[in-house]
Amino acid sequence: MDTLKISPSTQLPDHTQLPCEDGSFVKNFQEHPQSILLTESIWSKLQTIHPDKQFCIGQDSGIYWRITEPPEKGAEAPDWFYVPDVPPALNGQMRRSYVMWQELVAPLIVIEFVSGNGREERDETPYQGKFWVYEKAIRVPFYGIYEEKKSSLELYHLIEGQYHLMPPNARGHYVIEKMGVELGIWQGTYKNVELPWLRWWDLEGNFLLTGEEQAEQEKQRADKLAAKLRELGVEFDD
Repeated sequence: MDTLKISPSTQLPDHTQLPCEDGSFVKNFQEHPQSILLTESIWSKLQTIHPDKQFCIGQDSGIYWRITEPPEKGAEAPDWFYVPDVPPALNGQMRRSYVMWQELVAPLIVIEFVSGNGREERDETPYQGKFWVYEKAIRVPFYGIYEEKKSSLELYHLIEGQYHLMPPNARGHYVIEKMGVELGIWQGTYKNVELPWLRWWDLEGNFLLTGEEQAEQEKQRADKLAAKLRELGVEFDD
């Protein structure tokens, strides 16, 4: 499969004209909630970083980086990615995909969830392997490979055009200064399932919570305060 040769007069397709899926299945039931967890927990942080709301997040969405036939062969679809400083919609429409020749701004980070043996996520075959495409073609500054079965995370940083495996900090997390966060693995319960989950922390090591977790935390605080006041003889109306 080769890149198509395009004449100068040819109009390149945009996100509304390119396939938004290739018919493949999500490989396991953890991938969907894992993507939601990453998005929900970092959403308020990104709104702080981008008061103009100019950013977007993709989950299993195609990043088109070259013209091919069929078109979807010229795309990679990371399980999760974040692009700073771009509008969340184009011409009043949600993106069906992220098109590099239309957008020009590369994602800051892409994350792949390993379902098999990890060979696909580490494939450096030119023009074909995910690792090669993210490193050499799209040039994503941070590339994460998460293996739930091994409870392991590899985070690569693009330096002078080449990926370098990042060392974890003392907390076992990986620092992404530009986002003001740390990325790591948390063993806990999310959506009624106890597993190792990929999560965000701030640079002080504090959890970035989802809205649901924040509401539950506030409820627990209110319940503790009410119990303490009752001990002091303060009564509450039902």
